[in-house]
This record gives sequence, C-alpha cells and structure tokens, in this order.
Amino acid sequence: MISRPIPSSGELMSVIGLGTWQTFDANQASMGPLKEVLRTLVDNGASVVDSSPMYGRSEKVVGNLSTELKINDKLFIATKVWTTGKDEGIHQMKESMSLLQRKKIDLMQIHNLVDWKTHLRTLQDWKERGMVRYIGITHYVDSSHAALAEVIKNYPIDFVQVNYSIADRNAEDHLLPLAREKKVGVLVNRPFEEGALFQRTKGKSLPEWAAEFDCASWGQFFLKFILSHPAINCVIPGTGKANHLLDNLGAGYGVLPDQSQRDKMIRYYQSL
Repeated sequence: MISRPIPSSGELMSVIGLGTWQTFDANQASMGPLKEVLRTLVDNGASVVDSSPMYGRSEKVVGNLSTELKINDKLFIATKVWTTGKDEGIHQMKESMSLLQRKKIDLMQIHNLVDWKTHLRTLQDWKERGMVRYIGITHYVDSSHAALAEVIKNYPIDFVQVNYSIADRNAEDHLLPLAREKKVGVLVNRPFEEGALFQRTKGKSLPEWAAEFDCASWGQFFLKFILSHPAINCVIPGTGKANHLLDNLGAGYGVLPDQSQRDKMIRYYQSL
C-alpha cells in the first residue's frame, strides 16, 4: 500500500484507513463481521482507525476486537475529545484510552472544534508527557474550514481532519494548501458524501480510462481522486463490511491520477 510521511515527524502512514461512525456502534451480533473488517485492514497493509466518544460504542468495539485479534498494537488509533471544560475533557480522553485498551493514543483530535482552546492546552501537555503521539482538530462541513485554517495558522498541531470529495472540493481553495504549507497532515472524512456519490453513479459504467490509474470500481475512483491531492495523508471511509473495505483498500495501490486525469474525473462525474 502507498504510504506517506506525516509532515511533523516523517513517520509513514498508510493512505487508506477506516472510519467507525455508525458502523462500529454495534451489537453483539455484528462482532464477527467487524472483527473481519479489522483483520482485513491490517492484513492488507493499512493501520489507521478513526473513532470518537460521539460514535456510541465504537471505541469499545475497536478496543475489544483489536485486542482479541492481537492487532491492537499494529493499529494507528485516532480518536477525539468531544466535550466542554478542561476536567471533562481529561476525563473523557482517559475513558477513551481505557475503552481502546491503550496506554497511549496515536492521534487525539478535538472533535468539531468543541472548546478547542481549552483542550488544545491539555493536548499539548499530554503530547509533551508522551500520553498522545500526535494532536489535531476536526470538522466535517465547509462552513468550518475558515475556523480550521485559523487554528492551523496560529497553533502547533500535527493533523487536521476535514471533509473532501470529488463532489465537494471546497477544501482545495485554501485549507489544503495551508495545511501543506504549515506541515500539517490531513485526514479526509466523508469521501463518499455519505453514499450520495454512489447514488449518482448507480447503473453507470466506470470509464475505460480509469484503468490508466489502476482503478477498478467507483469507490476506488472517488478515493484515488482524493489521494491524488498532494496534501492528503489518509482517507478514512467507514464500513462494517470486509468486502467493501477490501475494495476501498484497493485505492491505496498502484498509480494515482495526475492533474490532467483529475480534471477529467471531475468532468466525467459532473456529466453523469
């Protein structure tokens, strides 16, 4: 799998990861399929798993299943703090560490910028003390890109997580170039616009020229478009199905589109 260096450290990160919103907030009957998802992730050279206290039982499920599979230490675990107040933030983050069965979190992010100034001070301290390896901020709507940019400009963070897709390219205008300039890594959420992209391509044929960049499905088409932007470190589509994850992971292999191919992809998608 293609890997890219985290700008603040040079550590390599797989370009395809796994989001857990909704899909890992699951009951006991779903544990078998979800265990297979995590196994498939690691067996295919990927490691990034993104969660949050906002995602119900997702942290606990990731922690339990990855420990059962004996792959917890092979994962790059990213989660978030999603509350207000210093003490509440510390309590929630410690709870996340317990649920994820980790003594150290790879990436702790401030979810949707909730009380971010308070939590950022805590996270900077925790990073210095070795309790988290990287710190970051997140959001999922275009209207928050300016606020994300202000944090990137003025504070030392390692990652920003943001919405970006072939149908919503607002992040290209300012946020992604700024992240690259400031050496901030980028995780991408909502790569499929919560399934809306597949609704548009339903029953439509993948263009033959997609084979030029080793693309075999619409899912890979959308993910390779994202990954072909030089500022992106990793995209984290969510799924609870191993076969869907395997297809997503295929986007992390082979050739990525060049700029002329990216333009062609946009035109083709818009023509559907």
